Amino acid sequence: MASEAAWLTTDKQELTGVLLESHQRAFSRPLIATHQPGHSKRLICQNLFACGFPVLAHGTEQDPELSYANAAALQLWETRWDELIGMPSRLTAPETERAERSSALGQAKRLDAVQNYRGIRISRKGRRFMINKARIWTLWDAEEQVCGQAACFSDWWWL
Repeated sequence: MASEAAWLTTDKQELTGVLLESHQRAFSRPLIATHQPGHSKRLICQNLFACGFPVLAHGTEQDPELSYANAAALQLWETRWDELIGMPSRLTAPETERAERSSALGQAKRLDAVQNYRGIRISRKGRRFMINKARIWTLWDAEEQVCGQAACFSDWWWL
């Protein structure tokens, strides 16, 4: 029997729920249109993974590590799930852009969410790109504890 896709495991299905519920809480609108009551966690997880625009999340570690990346994010960062997940999220940005990125994440943490973020990122192969009109939001678990941050965007271009 084939093993389960890494992004479909029970813990990633739970994280997908947290991502979607926290986005709704932060922006008063759904992240993906297919997130509807009655859909199974597995189907919702599949829909987020295939939604067509990059979605990423990291945890609350001292040097936060990526905990989620959908197919569009993996393609843009030119990498595989097992190379990106667990990597310090700061490495998604070039070294010269990390202070600005950290400042934006800090603002999002203070406000619970920000919109229209713009910044330079770098793929695993070293290609730089600009993200534009990104949303960054706080992830809240079932106990109302902060458990990370997530970001999504659909506007980007290679530099």
